[in-house]
Amino acid sequence: MNNYQYTVTERFLRYVQIDTQSNPESTSFPSTEKQKILSNLLVDELQQIGLKDAHVDVHGYVYATVPSTSKKNVPVICFCSHVDTAPDCSGTNVKPIIHQHFSGQEIILPDDETQIITTEKYPYLKNFIGKNIITASGKTLLGADDKSGVAIIMDLANYLQQHKEILHGEIKILFTPDEETGRGTEKLDMKKLGADFGYTLDGGECGTYEDETFSADAAIITINGVIAHPGYAKGKLINAIKIAGEILDALPKNEWSPETTNGREGFVHPVKISGIAEKASIDFIVRDFVTDMLTKHEERLKNIAQIIIDKYPGVTMEFAVKEQYRNMKDVLINYPQVAENVQLAYERSGLVLRNEPIRGGTDGSRLSYMGLPCANIFTGMQAIHSKHEWIAQEDMEKSVEVLINLVQVWEEKS
Repeated sequence: MNNYQYTVTERFLRYVQIDTQSNPESTSFPSTEKQKILSNLLVDELQQIGLKDAHVDVHGYVYATVPSTSKKNVPVICFCSHVDTAPDCSGTNVKPIIHQHFSGQEIILPDDETQIITTEKYPYLKNFIGKNIITASGKTLLGADDKSGVAIIMDLANYLQQHKEILHGEIKILFTPDEETGRGTEKLDMKKLGADFGYTLDGGECGTYEDETFSADAAIITINGVIAHPGYAKGKLINAIKIAGEILDALPKNEWSPETTNGREGFVHPVKISGIAEKASIDFIVRDFVTDMLTKHEERLKNIAQIIIDKYPGVTMEFAVKEQYRNMKDVLINYPQVAENVQLAYERSGLVLRNEPIRGGTDGSRLSYMGLPCANIFTGMQAIHSKHEWIAQEDMEKSVEVLINLVQVWEEKS
């Protein structure tokens, strides 16, 4: 790797300037057509480096194959990242900035000088004094989530095509749309993908490895109030919006929420309220690492709401739950080689592996339950979904090195 001219940074800078923000309110797939602009570019670049089967389908998925260089029967490994960026922060007109030889001083973003990145707020940044840091300009997110993963996989493919003496099995490349809306695998053709094991490139700090996510449900409380003309409503009107407010106020203040939990604690989180006086609804997300705990959280939420509803004769409530994703650990525990091979690849790259649970989900959560056991590898992305988003060039290059070692480990152990 010492003589290799990494392409990951130049690719990353190019990709983040393409607006690929997804839209959770859309019913189409992909949720925004502009995601396909990057997908099409990636196909062109994959074909240019010699992957002849690279293509994008009607749904915006990019598929490509790096052919095997081994005579062994090696499991087919898939590397996956998503092209979309989060709806939480603007992804339009992203202006990436390389802060070369970072001094350790605060970084004032030029397009909004109130946006200041400091080592006090982001202690991990201290590791990169003298190194190159990439940020946006202050008005948008950067898009490292997950265009860093995309760029890392692209550089892996580029390296392997230039170094065909490296022994590895068949490698499948997959870039998905709409991961940020929770729909990243909705239209995926698993038969076409044809992989045995997978890794998403969608993690944070260098050296981290994740094979455990939340299990996740959505819960919706619908309140049916009692409507009357407001001019003649005395003793008649029971406002559904106000009842929704009471339910929210009845939620615990010091526990059971994202802002009061960490580590392996689960939570219930209201994410949307809508409606009119006659009928209102509250959308919640329910999260826990132990799948069976979801039902307990949901029962507790329903009971809290029912106590409020029972105070108002004539008011009724509907409580609906929808499965979102499940903890991939429950699948990966049956395939220890996925973690064992990563461990060795990290060691060969000079890293100490830190296995941490994800307080969220990835495409790998769903892929694991769709028949592709899939864990998550770091890219270096930090402060994601925000104007402070940043990434170190060194982390992205180290991730490329890990993947190069990883494909060789799978070949050696076959």
